[in-house]
Amino acid sequence: MRRILTCILVLVPVISLATERETIWPKGKMPDFQEHQIAAMTDEAFQEGFKAEKHRTAYIEWYDAPAPDVDNNACMILISGGSYQCCCDVKLIKQWSEKLTGLGFQCVNFVYRTPRPAGLPIYQTAWEDGQRAVRKVRSEAEKRGFDPEKIGTISMSAGSHLALLLATSSQTPAYAKTDKLDDIPCHINWAIVNAPAYVTTDAEDGSPATRQGYGPDIDISACFKFDGKTCPVCLHHGGTDPYSPNGSTLIYRKLRQMGIPAELHLYPDKGHGAFGFERGVEFMRQTGLMGPLEPQVSIMSRYDSDTSCVNHIRQELWPEGRTPCFQEKQCTPYIEWYFPKVAKTKSIQIIYSGGAYIGNDPDGFEVAPVRRYLNDMGVTVVTMKYRTPRPEGLPKHISAWQDLQRCIRLVRSQAAGYGLDPGSIGIMGSSAGGHLTLMGVTSSRHQSYLPNDDIDKLPCNVQWGIGIYPAYALTDGSDGTNTEGGNFDSDILVPEFSFDLDTAPMLFLHGDSDGYSPMGSVKVWEKMRAMGIQSELHTLVTRQHCFQREASPGTASYNWLDRIGEFLTEKVRIY
Repeated sequence: MRRILTCILVLVPVISLATERETIWPKGKMPDFQEHQIAAMTDEAFQEGFKAEKHRTAYIEWYDAPAPDVDNNACMILISGGSYQCCCDVKLIKQWSEKLTGLGFQCVNFVYRTPRPAGLPIYQTAWEDGQRAVRKVRSEAEKRGFDPEKIGTISMSAGSHLALLLATSSQTPAYAKTDKLDDIPCHINWAIVNAPAYVTTDAEDGSPATRQGYGPDIDISACFKFDGKTCPVCLHHGGTDPYSPNGSTLIYRKLRQMGIPAELHLYPDKGHGAFGFERGVEFMRQTGLMGPLEPQVSIMSRYDSDTSCVNHIRQELWPEGRTPCFQEKQCTPYIEWYFPKVAKTKSIQIIYSGGAYIGNDPDGFEVAPVRRYLNDMGVTVVTMKYRTPRPEGLPKHISAWQDLQRCIRLVRSQAAGYGLDPGSIGIMGSSAGGHLTLMGVTSSRHQSYLPNDDIDKLPCNVQWGIGIYPAYALTDGSDGTNTEGGNFDSDILVPEFSFDLDTAPMLFLHGDSDGYSPMGSVKVWEKMRAMGIQSELHTLVTRQHCFQREASPGTASYNWLDRIGEFLTEKVRIY
């Protein structure tokens, strides 16, 4: 019991609301029995009079069935963390059970043996218990009214390591057959994984990642087999977690290599914890686990007027006759200021569209809805029309990059005159505009044109960037689409991103099925983390390029603007 005591600081009353408990092993048949192990949540283990000898066998607890009007014919197994030393996430299990039952899931709390077994891998007895628990849950599907092929997990920390074993390695027996129940398959159908511990090879001994998950010799622990029954996974990880978030990026990349739908959610400046429960719900809704999706809605129909804008000013970008690398065939670049009726911050957001560097539309679906959303939040927005089509004789992005650097300087030069902060400017673009945003964020010390006037003496660095499905970020695919999915070591970031000392933090939103691979966003996130820059990232399962143009209510593609609002609320002072 001494090792268990290290897992909990405060004793709490038993708060389980489960109505039925079942041990999962036949008497005397539990594999690898060890006298020091128990199966109990910490709230129960520390109750007065707790008798360890009566709590040796792993068990499941069934919660009340969901109400018939919300029942979605599916089951969620809840798995606590605790370093494989205990099952300590008592409050988290309670919260999950209440929320998920309300969303129509039959919930089951799974309690495995801890502390770590002696002489075996730290996860071995928990993995044995896990495979048996899934079989037990599947065996009762008909009786309890859910589909035996709609069994998912939600988990935390060591429990997420265990969930990944269940998700990726069900075809490897964790124990020898004990009875007929072991003839039932033990695969799960999806996993929502929070802060998975011990994933990288520098942590598989059961410690925090000794090298933070970095290094050419660091890989995914070999205990994960990634077999033919590997299921879709929704990964969540804090950017400063000592159980490295690089474990989640590596898992995500491996799932993509296998063609398995997945999501990755990375939260800046967050340590070890469970974040983004609603993102997990959106994942289940998007994949159809909560019933048919509602009809898709056009985003332009949802944000169709500038009711929160009090003033609108248009300006040319360049002094007459002094546009660098001028080409007759290209459009004339300009910016437009949109001031909110009620300003709630002195910060400024610059926004522009994509268009393959062939065209761009500052009034289209990639710009106007964001502009209106942010004006409603009280944020001043500047939109930019940059030069297109692609310049002749130059890389495709050069004239647009010149326009962006001039735009940032022009906005900075005028900010104080509008009562705004010239030191609080962010940029946002989609697709080719996302590539342009990466140029602005990572390469502001790299001169794109010779100075014209005093405005060009100002710096063109920004304080944050927002990249929406950025294209052309990887070397995989000469036309910008990523022929191999951008999932391999040979698919590297393009050389035009300098990652200079003014590189700013970013928010990335990217469809998991986008031909302009989300691995471009992931690999930029990894590079920034290696530089000590905390960024945020969300990939969206099954969604492709332009995921937001039309989306179903309740999905991440429908709610994507809220991720931008939350990111800005963290980055700037909105009063």
